[in-house]
Amino acid sequence: MKSMSFVVPSLVLAATLAAQTQSPPASKIAVIAIQQAIIATKDGQKAASELSSKAEPKKKELEQKQSDINSLQDQLSKGQNTLSESTKNDIYKNIEGKKKSLQRDFEDAQAEMDQEQQKILQGLGQKMMAVIERYARDNGYTMVVDVSNPQTPVLYAAPSIDITKEIIELYDKSTAQMSAPKPAAPTGSTTPPAAKPPVTAPPNPTKKQ
Repeated sequence: MKSMSFVVPSLVLAATLAAQTQSPPASKIAVIAIQQAIIATKDGQKAASELSSKAEPKKKELEQKQSDINSLQDQLSKGQNTLSESTKNDIYKNIEGKKKSLQRDFEDAQAEMDQEQQKILQGLGQKMMAVIERYARDNGYTMVVDVSNPQTPVLYAAPSIDITKEIIELYDKSTAQMSAPKPAAPTGSTTPPAAKPPVTAPPNPTKKQ
């Protein structure tokens, strides 16, 4: 039985950015393995850990069912010469039924985990795209290509144009800045302003006789 693992589907990325200069500059292209970049960020590692913890109970349940099947197979193997044909047939049918049940449970669990991954990756992918676009504009790139997508027609890319590491660092830095607590307002005692004297009307002038 295949073990359950955290698998991040590839996100397609091909962002072309318009340069904001008077004369068109030479094209500057970068590549990124966005799948690996998302996984390597602190948010991606946290999401992988949470998904793994969430899947653990179901994983143990599936492993127990597989263990039950193995025990029946071992019983059938050891009793080839001692068990009756009817008993062996019953064990064999039991094994086949448990295998089908296990396969259905595994497929259901995998579909549920894939759905959870998609929800998480949708949010991470949007945040990652914002970081990539900002980095590309700031550094004058006119195109960024995702080489982690197997359908991307990139046969070779020089390591010097790979911005995966830079994007991971920028993503984590941006996330840390957004989550950093704002400095509290100073709580030191301040001297209240002096009270102004009450305003009184000037005395009426004495009329001359």
